[in-house]
Amino acid sequence: MSTFDAPGVPVPAVVVDANAARRTEIISSLIAVGLALAVGAVLILAWGANPLIAYGALVDGAFGSWNSLAETLLRSIPLTFTGLAIAIAFRAGAFNLGAEGQLFLAATASAVVGLMLPDLPGVLLIPTMIITAMVVGALWSLLAGVLKLRFGANELITTIMLNYIAIFLVSYLLRGPIQEAAGFLPQTERLAANARFPALIEGTRLHAGVLIALLAVGLTHFALWHTTWGFRLRVVGLNARAALNAGFNVTAITLSAFLLSGALAGMAGYMEVVGVQRRMIENLSPGFGYTGIIVALLGRTNPFGVLAAAILFAGLQVGGSTMQAASGVPSTLTTIVQALVVLFVIGRGAFDQLFAQRKGS
Repeated sequence: MSTFDAPGVPVPAVVVDANAARRTEIISSLIAVGLALAVGAVLILAWGANPLIAYGALVDGAFGSWNSLAETLLRSIPLTFTGLAIAIAFRAGAFNLGAEGQLFLAATASAVVGLMLPDLPGVLLIPTMIITAMVVGALWSLLAGVLKLRFGANELITTIMLNYIAIFLVSYLLRGPIQEAAGFLPQTERLAANARFPALIEGTRLHAGVLIALLAVGLTHFALWHTTWGFRLRVVGLNARAALNAGFNVTAITLSAFLLSGALAGMAGYMEVVGVQRRMIENLSPGFGYTGIIVALLGRTNPFGVLAAAILFAGLQVGGSTMQAASGVPSTLTTIVQALVVLFVIGRGAFDQLFAQRKGS
């Protein structure tokens, strides 16, 4: 008897209680977050503040009103895209740490296209800018893939170096060839209204890009778990030599992972340009590409897990400022609480092992 993990690719049947495994994973994640908050509460008490007031302010600042919820979702958009980008690369056994550079270059390219075609109807201009951002991000990521496969260059090093090249190149462009006419700040002219995303909730900054992010999560999940390409990519990530012996084109699959990873990172930059800044600025990203690595790990490189991790981390960041103002804790302590959540959730595998041992006893 056999089952199919991907269309037309038979694999041995394995009896797995998927629902029980999913419940165990959710419970272990909740326990990890709870323990992280408990340790954070001890630190808040040591500082002399009330942890109940602090955490109440954190939740209220992140989800307590339509505006705070909108800000959390807004912050989660680039984190979702960069998290998906890193997750795709990790699934293929590659380490794309270059999402930040891909984001910057793609955002710049899409902004230039928007400024060059101001009279193009939005129904045509927006898809053109999206395609531009995805292509530029994909090509910049592909460069690291080619260096890895053709010359054996370590992608951990090349992607980080490419980040610096991309960011400094964008800085030069914004201080010269594409700088606004006034010439005061390193930024482009403001995009026309037909190049921007409309607000999704009136009176907030949340834009329609959140719907595209949700669509990207669904499509990425489908591609990874319900297509032959996704099955082959996951096999390559687990054991490239076995995949090669099975007849898989490991080079092509790896390069496709780099391409898709870069395209998703490029979308993060595009979303910030058209949805938040409405122009390209020098400090477009506060580190979305690097934070995406954490988001991908927190989400266990599962697209829906990445979405949940992006919202969680966005909530911690947005609500952190409110917690600081309401309880009087320093900004460093709010950062420590965020780091504790990351560390405990990443280490939640220990809880999975405890559950497994308890079940087996």
